[in-house]
Amino acid sequence: MPELPEVETSVRALKPFEGKVLENISILNPKLRWKVDTKKISSIENLLIENIFRRAKCIVMQFKNSFHVLHLGMTGTLRIQDAGNNRTEKHDHLIFHFHDKCFVFNDTRKFGYFKILSIEEYKNFDCKLGPEPLSKNFNAKYLEDQTTKSSAAIKNLIMDQKVVVGVGNIYANEALFTAKIHPLTKGSHLSHDERKQLVAAIKTVLTKAIALGGTTLKDFYTPEGNKGYFKIKLKVYGKAGAPCPNCNEIISKIIVGQRASFFCSSCQKIS
Repeated sequence: MPELPEVETSVRALKPFEGKVLENISILNPKLRWKVDTKKISSIENLLIENIFRRAKCIVMQFKNSFHVLHLGMTGTLRIQDAGNNRTEKHDHLIFHFHDKCFVFNDTRKFGYFKILSIEEYKNFDCKLGPEPLSKNFNAKYLEDQTTKSSAAIKNLIMDQKVVVGVGNIYANEALFTAKIHPLTKGSHLSHDERKQLVAAIKTVLTKAIALGGTTLKDFYTPEGNKGYFKIKLKVYGKAGAPCPNCNEIISKIIVGQRASFFCSSCQKIS
């Protein structure tokens, strides 16, 4: 599933479309997580894109009076091609047309979505989300405020979009290993130093993953058609039964919050 680094990689590939006019959007298949609003989309004509950015795991295109929000779901990818290229692929859903280029949203499992929001609707969407993990607002003091009274497992807390956005399963596993914190440790049991280490680990892991174009496990490709290469840097995710890269203890696998969790029982002792 595309997580923050994969979505950020996609956003950076779309940046050249800023300042360009979106002529229209073709609907090839409206069936996504929520059925595409064909009436709204059919009315789109010659809108100037003012900004393209990522919010949580969403790609957001900002216009004068609206925001277009695209979520890649579990298997969604984007493909950039020339305007005159009529290539389509199975599971293509939407084509965003510009004068010389277009980009195509493809989603095999149809868990992604595309919504057109008014300015007020976008504000309501945004205010329900936690801070961005790479922002200054996500720091040890903030994490302490969010976790000091919580009995929930820290892995669940850092994957809660109301606490901090975009830290998906892959990167939660890697960050907890880097910070030497067991995924089942209660939020309230973390020390100040552990919270500080965890914040730093989340920022480091995500930054490195973005630099390598994300992680390709099965379905993710960048809009240019490239794989994400952070997979070769994974230390614990998907490594159950392999030796820990730090101490040679065998990597364990448990289920936390219905998600697979990988950790070293020697390096990451529960507190």
